[in-house]
Amino acid sequence: MSAVADLDAEHARPDGATDTEVRTAGLLTEALERMERARGALYEFHQLVGGADEQLDDVLEGLRAAGHDDLADELEQDLVGRNVIAGRWTFQLVEEFDADYHARWLHWDQVVRDRLTGGRRHVFEAELKARRRTPGRPGHEATPR
Repeated sequence: MSAVADLDAEHARPDGATDTEVRTAGLLTEALERMERARGALYEFHQLVGGADEQLDDVLEGLRAAGHDDLADELEQDLVGRNVIAGRWTFQLVEEFDADYHARWLHWDQVVRDRLTGGRRHVFEAELKARRRTPGRPGHEATPR
């Protein structure tokens, strides 16, 4: 019995799916995974900017405590509440990214998987695992038992 025959139904290649189709669906999923990392970086940016903005309150307090009210007022008027880009704070960037660009990636990943691999995820990787593992060796099991 071949190692590929050990795949669970969730990851088995659907009848008629070609190597090119399985690889292509896998490539799009890999690209989506990279997009998810970019999305995480955007959320990190959102939180870092928000934290820096909140920290300005301590800076303003320190300036005023040191008798620099004019400097504190100038800084406050310029930076506190300022848009990160025209008309937007970072929460708006995150919302727009999620609602439009990220949503389109999710949509197309699903469409391509539906059409090429019957909606199954990670078929390419599952077959790679099946080819590379050593059947019967501890730590090389085909599926959780």
